[in-house]
Amino acid sequence: MQSITEATRYIDNAKDILKDKANKTDGYYRDKKYVKMAGHTAYTGILVALDSFFGLKKKGRKSVEWYKEELGKVDKKISLAFSTAYSLLHLEMGYDGVPNAKVAKLGFEEAEKIINWVATRQEVMEH
Repeated sequence: MQSITEATRYIDNAKDILKDKANKTDGYYRDKKYVKMAGHTAYTGILVALDSFFGLKKKGRKSVEWYKEELGKVDKKISLAFSTAYSLLHLEMGYDGVPNAKVAKLGFEEAEKIINWVATRQEVMEH
């Protein structure tokens, strides 16, 4: 469960970055630098959880297609959540710096759904 704690910490840090530094006004963040930082941070949290679930070690990151394919074999709904989180957190926020707070909120919700999904499966495996 250490990986779940770590993954959750990434999500919490991403939220804090937006809250403390991105200067939200009227539903939009004013500082793209921090939007990008938060997006990358939250996406990393997802990967920490998934890497633990799939038993991956630190050496070499798998492609996004690999994660989508492997998740699709296990749970199609969580694969869709991953695709959404990837688009919102990694691409739209992390690279493009999309400032819309609704994008961030939805991305965080999908990230938390994935992390909770992994946590539930790890609990079952431990018992």
